[in-house]
Amino acid sequence: MTDQATEREVGRSRLRKEDARLVTGQTNWTDNIQVAGLLHLAILRSPMAHARIARVDVSPALERPGVVAAFSGADLAEGLGSLPCAWPVTEDMVLPDHPPVAVDEVRYAGDPVAVVVARDRYAAADALEAVEVDYEPLPPVLDLEAALREDSPLVHADKGTNRCYVWPLATGESFDSVRERADVTLKRRYHQQRLIPNAMEPRSVVVTPLPASGEYTVYSATQIPHILRIMLALVTGVPEQKLRVIAPDVGGGFGSKLQVYGEEALAVAVARRLGRPVKWTESRSEGYLATHHGRGMIQDVEVAATREGRLLGLKVDLLADMGAYLMLVTPGVPLLGAFMYPGIYKMDAYDFTCTGVFTTRTPTDAYRGAGRPEATFAIERTMDELAAELGLDPVELRRRNWIRHEEFPYTTVAGLTYDSGNYEAATDRALALFGYDDLRAEQHRRNERGDPVRLGIGVSTFTEMCGLAPSRVLRDLRYTAGGWEAASIRMLPTGKVEVVTGTSPHGQGHVTCWSQIAADVLGVPFEDVEVVHGDTKAAPQGMDTYGSRSLVVGGEAVFRAATKVVDKARRVAAHLLEASEQDLEFTRGVFSVKGSPEARRTIQEIAFEAFTSHDLPDGMEPSINAGHLVDPENFSFPHGTHLCAVEVDTVTGRTRIRSYVCVDDVGRVVNPMIVEGQVHGGLAQGIAQALYEEAVYDDEGNLVSGTMTDYLVPSAADLPDFVTDRTETPAVSNALGVKGVGEAGAIASTPAVVNAVVDALRPLGVRDVRMPCSPQRVWEAVRSARSGEAGGSGAADGGGAADGSDAAGGSGPADGSGAAGGSVGSGAAGGSGAAGGSGAAGRAGKEAGA
Repeated sequence: MTDQATEREVGRSRLRKEDARLVTGQTNWTDNIQVAGLLHLAILRSPMAHARIARVDVSPALERPGVVAAFSGADLAEGLGSLPCAWPVTEDMVLPDHPPVAVDEVRYAGDPVAVVVARDRYAAADALEAVEVDYEPLPPVLDLEAALREDSPLVHADKGTNRCYVWPLATGESFDSVRERADVTLKRRYHQQRLIPNAMEPRSVVVTPLPASGEYTVYSATQIPHILRIMLALVTGVPEQKLRVIAPDVGGGFGSKLQVYGEEALAVAVARRLGRPVKWTESRSEGYLATHHGRGMIQDVEVAATREGRLLGLKVDLLADMGAYLMLVTPGVPLLGAFMYPGIYKMDAYDFTCTGVFTTRTPTDAYRGAGRPEATFAIERTMDELAAELGLDPVELRRRNWIRHEEFPYTTVAGLTYDSGNYEAATDRALALFGYDDLRAEQHRRNERGDPVRLGIGVSTFTEMCGLAPSRVLRDLRYTAGGWEAASIRMLPTGKVEVVTGTSPHGQGHVTCWSQIAADVLGVPFEDVEVVHGDTKAAPQGMDTYGSRSLVVGGEAVFRAATKVVDKARRVAAHLLEASEQDLEFTRGVFSVKGSPEARRTIQEIAFEAFTSHDLPDGMEPSINAGHLVDPENFSFPHGTHLCAVEVDTVTGRTRIRSYVCVDDVGRVVNPMIVEGQVHGGLAQGIAQALYEEAVYDDEGNLVSGTMTDYLVPSAADLPDFVTDRTETPAVSNALGVKGVGEAGAIASTPAVVNAVVDALRPLGVRDVRMPCSPQRVWEAVRSARSGEAGGSGAADGGGAADGSDAAGGSGPADGSGAAGGSVGSGAAGGSGAAGGSGAAGRAGKEAGA
């Protein structure tokens, strides 16, 4: 008899099952895959942001050693459709064709123009230089506000406009009415700079054809194997049942692999033409151009309040940079935040409008948090600004407006129903860990003596909607797909367990957590559970992984499928034990008869009996396997309070994070260690947006932050030690009581850090520092404030180019004072002192103003 589980798994910090393979190098990344006769693709990309293609001649490339084939966009146009956009957010949304390889016109630097196929990747890359392309330059479109003017050049001339859509949401009272009765109104403008995802594993795809049957196996470093399969069938014309998509080991995604890319469609098309397996793997610099970007937005925010600080209403107008094309969910990403701008606060009126704008830059799409970080940043920055206007402590202002724990479930002014939460408990715990009152006292002393190194304290109290799931809600939002998730449990004859999940992990720890959930329900040892994922043949149903949905939706499906297995096993056990099902107890994997504990059967024994089917109840199928599809009725709403203390050198502009405390509430926790890791990773990315990262374009639309030398990804040396803790308010919308955690850190940390920077400089007259708050931008903000210029660098009510490129009239030089070339200093928390420094910021050069 197999030993049964002896202690609860859910809530236990288990070492990840996945890690042994990772740390010993026994992984199967897409680029590792080798098959006989493999050919390699290389893609020639436009060096221009906008131009007509007058001529493409690939024939010289065919003469290069090792080259097998070469194609222009026109060569590949037959048999390849437009790349998909699955989210037509309005009925009249402008949706241009998006060819995988440009045919007549290029619309961003990096747009593919030709493909070379060779026997090895180096021969393919070398042959690209032989391809001849003649371009006729067209004016770039970079400034979001200028793009909407009648005289603007057009990204897609056939559409007659650069306006992609206008999406409004107005709820509660009219904002005009609450503005009239308000004692205070406040307007601010914030810029969400473009960010470039930096997953450790670059994108890669391998396609192996089976010409005799017309079948194709597609290996891709993707977050969405099931969605990719459907979309590839539509783009390439290969019947869906002839496509098998496998996501092998995937080294991070952060939204960048929530996509159907042209390279995946091209690989299928070339493999079909040549009848040979093909591979494409991006270089890091190629990925900076061709992997979709995140964020990219101007936020105009107006808030109305009473003199006591009670919020009356909020008005938000967004200009969202779509880039050159609409990719899988590009237009919907800003709208994921539409319902979150009110945050955790009560108010009477909410007015939101988002205008999507085409530009001649890399398309944008989902990036960790996808719309919710932008919303949280806007409301949390505005709450700090309102607190300063009213002379209130930022925490006190929040207390006066947040939803109290006894008011849950609570329907917000934006129309969402938050099922549970306790903002008071999380905030009180965070304040205690942070030493808030002592830090405020120290800040006062340093300000009084005119210390050149100022102390700033930033607050961010947030919630988010995650577990992207309710299919009817997605229908109402015009999203093409549903939000359900699938799982099945296979009880093997030897008593072992296979969990088949429709989620597709890329670092989150699904294998470990799903094993813990199944082990608890079934009462089997954790070690006896295996998890099957990421293969549309082995796990044929699924909606994949994004939007912090895996545990809330996928984990719930595992729980419910396992519960069905127990229910089926109970019927067999009752038959074998000659008892009624109602008289059976099931504890830690063992069925026993009430009052007769010696009459027992383990669930493993039941699985073997089902396999032999020698003695099953009449009419029962010979299996206790079960599956379940979950379609939740609501999102989940994790929340938390993040506090950041920074020291800002007003002479050099250098910012150092002195301490960072966060207390998150993610409902019941399956694996505390994995939750901690998710929070730490999210904090790193959110802090990176606040202090380091920015995709910078020049006036011609060239990406000038296209390598890790000038796009600053922080290292561990640039980040502080985090103090993290949790409160626990179980979700009531799922049986596990869980809430999402994968994006929480990235959502909450950015405003906490920027609020801290501005708080440090506010006594000097600085109201805002535009992200990333590099030493140069901080220094310029201080200089502007001291010279009497309102608001400082990138003031919240204006300043800077409307597209966030710093090119015209902005807060710093045209080459960008953030990521590319202009960002100087040793960074946020590296503690590395003066010029040179360490980690990301040290790579950037000298201290500003030194």
